[in-house]
Amino acid sequence: MMKPNTDNLFTRLPVVFALAILCTFLWGSAYPAIKTGYALLAIEQHDVASQMVFAGQRFLLAGLILLVLARLLNKPQLKLTLPKFSQLAALGLTQTTLQYIFFYIGLAYTTGVKASILNATGTFFSVLLAHFIYHNDRLTHRKLLGCTVGFAGVFLVNFNQSLLDFQFSLAGEGSIVLAAFFLASASIYGKRLSQKMDAMLMTGWQLSLGGAALLLIGYLSGGHSGEFHVASVLLLIYLALLSSAAFAVWSVLLKYNPVGMVTIFNFLIPIFGSLLSALFLHENIFEWKNLIALVLVCSGIYLVTRKAKPAL
Repeated sequence: MMKPNTDNLFTRLPVVFALAILCTFLWGSAYPAIKTGYALLAIEQHDVASQMVFAGQRFLLAGLILLVLARLLNKPQLKLTLPKFSQLAALGLTQTTLQYIFFYIGLAYTTGVKASILNATGTFFSVLLAHFIYHNDRLTHRKLLGCTVGFAGVFLVNFNQSLLDFQFSLAGEGSIVLAAFFLASASIYGKRLSQKMDAMLMTGWQLSLGGAALLLIGYLSGGHSGEFHVASVLLLIYLALLSSAAFAVWSVLLKYNPVGMVTIFNFLIPIFGSLLSALFLHENIFEWKNLIALVLVCSGIYLVTRKAKPAL
């Protein structure tokens, strides 16, 4: 097991906890921020092309911010050979373009509370995929229980007031779950690439390439940038900074600490996403199904990411 360097600021538990919570707060805030962006930019629910333009602007800007930050931090620059560029493009097209096509469409057709809970399926998909790809990351009884509990929560949140009324649309909830699956799949590929190149540079390039592809797809499909004014520009900048800052901090935490110590905080993302959606979008989080689903999903994430205690 990797032992943290106690002389490093980023290994001190109060700092680790504070920064990990900050990252999950930022990621959770994306749900109400995106839906607010639709309203500020006058992007209609069915205007998929303009939603792609909005997403492309965000991620292209986020990628450029990371690349500039990497330059300021004197990161070793990537020599973009054709094989490396092809790998980065493949990662960008799956982890950013493909994932966020479905994520932005899904968020237009469902609530922020529901989307934040459904998107947590990415953690469970990652565990299941890792079982078939990595020989040293097999499913355990604890992980299997965590996935079962988590998916039970996701299943529950799709019921209406009555357990006899199941509401699940492919455009809304289906797109969010599909986006989570693409993210889980691309993350495994990204993990392999990160062994050969700097993680910050890798993410900066994949966000830039994926964001540019989203922007191009949106414009070619007839999308528009929306009605830009001070509030919408500030929101777009916030969303871009959210992605770049959260990744930069998260990658530093993973570098200096055991992975399990950091990833355990992932259970906070659906909590922050639900609470902030309730606060800013005036959505109802206090329905019994939402509360129970949130508890089940967070419990599932805790179970699959918690590091097992060594046998005495």
